Amino acid sequence: MIVLGVFEIALRDLCLAGVLLGAFIYEVYFYLRYIRFRGNNPTPSTNQPPVSIIVCARNEGYNLQHYVQSLLTQEYPEFEIILVNDGSEDSTQAVLDDYAVSDRRVRVTFVPRGARLRSTKKLGLTLAAKAARYDYLLLTDADCRPESTHWIASMMAGFGKAETEVVLGYGAYFQEPTLLNDLIRYETLFNGLHYMGAAITGKPYMGVGRNLAYRKETFFGSGGFSSQMTEFAGDDDLFVNKVAKRGNTVVVNSPESITWSVPKTSWKAWWQQKRRHLSVSPAYKRATKHHLVHEPIARGVFYGLLVAILVFGEPLSMCLAFGLFLLRLMMQLIIINHAARKLGQPRVGLEILELDIILPLITLVAMAGKKKKTW
Repeated sequence: MIVLGVFEIALRDLCLAGVLLGAFIYEVYFYLRYIRFRGNNPTPSTNQPPVSIIVCARNEGYNLQHYVQSLLTQEYPEFEIILVNDGSEDSTQAVLDDYAVSDRRVRVTFVPRGARLRSTKKLGLTLAAKAARYDYLLLTDADCRPESTHWIASMMAGFGKAETEVVLGYGAYFQEPTLLNDLIRYETLFNGLHYMGAAITGKPYMGVGRNLAYRKETFFGSGGFSSQMTEFAGDDDLFVNKVAKRGNTVVVNSPESITWSVPKTSWKAWWQQKRRHLSVSPAYKRATKHHLVHEPIARGVFYGLLVAILVFGEPLSMCLAFGLFLLRLMMQLIIINHAARKLGQPRVGLEILELDIILPLITLVAMAGKKKKTW
């Protein structure tokens, strides 16, 4: 027993408090290094090279009708839109044909029916890349709408330096008044800040296909998806994980560069999507896997020890633990809400506590489940 003034603290409690402090220090380091928002809005060059926008769609007839028009109204000198029908069974092909007839900038291709691949989307993107007339490829999804008519110009400004091969953008989700939507948007915000922060600090490890650009030469020079065809997903994050490195990757996160997507509206659909995305995580580089596991472990240790000390600890250790909890919560709210404001996202309140605890647990369960074999 160690006596500190009017307080007594057991050696056990002192050790637990020390580990809790270590987890807290790592969390502070992680948030300040990777999650803290760093605005990056490269000035569009007067030399704006032509670009091929690629949209791969499966059963997206409704979304294509509503969102492709926002691509056609982009204020950019020269671009084409390549729409890929990946085995759709709805009105997708008819919608694509209508766009191709009405606007010469739209070209349509398709994935042959019966293609025996685990990820026909990768085949569709490869076919589109081969068909692309231009040297830059800008990817988005059929359910995405750019924030502004300057989306292409903002993303292409990221290629201002000759060494840049990959440009990462932020893909947000539309807001709905549901718990599932809160969960999706918070996870998207946290993960987005993480991969953008890692890239800015020289450790790029992923991007999202809702808002991603790279050179055509980079795609084919690296073998495209040839080494990833056995994976059900990973057409965005695995490819970026393979080709992105310090010096060739740029983040663009200005308001005009953001895209907005339609989120899943049922827990089942979201769960299937999450399991599919997580199924490719074992294929990440070893350094990436090490990097991604540190923060969840520190977070779990922090919350676990916090509960243990508050329930079984001595008064002094309880005060120390609760003080660290309040400091961490204040840091989270300040950093996350500053980033949310910059990215046009709704403010996060005390619900951050449940989201912060629940999401890692959901991820663990999802990773332990069987891989979802869908597009």
